[in-house]
Amino acid sequence: MADIDIDDTALPEPSLKNIIDQKSLQWVFVGGKGGVGKTTTSCCLGVQLAKTRGKVLLVSTDPAHNLSDAFCQKIGREPTPIQGFDNLCAMEIDANNDMEEMKRTMAEQGTDDDDGGLNSMMSELTNSIPGIDEAMSFSELMKQVQGLDFDVVVFDTAPTGHTLRLLSFPTILEKALGKVMELKDRFGGLIGQATALMGAGPGATQDAILGRLEETRAVINKVNDAFQDPALTTFVCVCIPEFLSIYETERLVQELSKFGIDTHNIVINQVLFPEKDAEELADWYQGYKDKLPAEAQEICSKMLARKRMQDKYIGQCFDLYGEDFNVTLMPLLDFEVRGTEKLKDFSEFLINPIDMEE
Repeated sequence: MADIDIDDTALPEPSLKNIIDQKSLQWVFVGGKGGVGKTTTSCCLGVQLAKTRGKVLLVSTDPAHNLSDAFCQKIGREPTPIQGFDNLCAMEIDANNDMEEMKRTMAEQGTDDDDGGLNSMMSELTNSIPGIDEAMSFSELMKQVQGLDFDVVVFDTAPTGHTLRLLSFPTILEKALGKVMELKDRFGGLIGQATALMGAGPGATQDAILGRLEETRAVINKVNDAFQDPALTTFVCVCIPEFLSIYETERLVQELSKFGIDTHNIVINQVLFPEKDAEELADWYQGYKDKLPAEAQEICSKMLARKRMQDKYIGQCFDLYGEDFNVTLMPLLDFEVRGTEKLKDFSEFLINPIDMEE
């Protein structure tokens, strides 16, 4: 891609091989704007990790799950073995549904005399602090994932806005629980009286509530520490070579930096002829243009216009991130990447860089 003018020798390797080689990684998040190929990238990364790691888990946190469609098999809320692998599993979960389930359980248990005060207070708590309901659901999710025996977990996340909320949950919950503990120290006696009115012994219920909150807080602190440790966690940004997608990627990189989450990989999907540049194709087209029918000329002209636009945004991406990020170009194919075999084949592009000098 000569018109982009990239000195390949001075740049980080344009592949995700660095993730495969980093054996300490436990959490890999894959995110970006909707419709840019996050699920395909997640699946391909999982396929490559399965070659070098003991047990790999793919987790979809997007309410509009696509892992089942990508692997052409039914995947549920529990780790499901992927056909064709003996060390790759996947699961599809919905944090919002999990929260609703938690609330229903509390409501049902609230009818029990012994535990009514505790569950009533917990239910009130989850309804009173903005964002804490989803944050507590996220805490339950992380407890579940941490309890599973996997060497590395790849998260196929929802579009950027939802993902940033997901990653902010540890901070939200930590602040919320800090406030609750502060209130407990100031109004412990009043809380005890309130829980007594709800039908339980003040001391026992208060201790049980605080015990549950402390347990959640411990999980969140552990998750927060892990998320901010580049040896354990990294985030792969996925985009396509268009303005809105590149802009969204820049916003995502900045927000991740605020959260202290490592990100040094960008995958650009749907690239037309990554090994060629627009001018090279234009020269070829000019040599054959007069021999082509009008309809074919129109098709080629539109393809060249799209290629020029893509080259412009790929160039901008390298200008922004090329010195510090591994920027991987993934080709646009003639077919959908669905099913284990096609994912295996396509995943090779993630670790074997396309030769720009061909």
